[in-house]
Amino acid sequence: MNKKLYKSNDRVLAGVLGGIADYFKIDPNITRLIFVALLLLSWFVPLTIFYIIAAIILPTRPSYYQSEDDNIREGEYRED
Repeated sequence: MNKKLYKSNDRVLAGVLGGIADYFKIDPNITRLIFVALLLLSWFVPLTIFYIIAAIILPTRPSYYQSEDDNIREGEYRED
């Protein structure tokens, strides 16, 4: 399966950190806490620039997108 990085619909600002969390399959709150901690450790300017560029460049996840983690009950059929 071809994995792509999208902005998340579970967003606080632009969805960049939620999208990164989805890509690496970790809790979005962890990526947000790491981001804020790095901002406070004087990485403010580079991380702010990164976030703005990522918010502009990253596409929003399509509404038909289904991740590998979607729960499908036994016997259900998913049409691709």
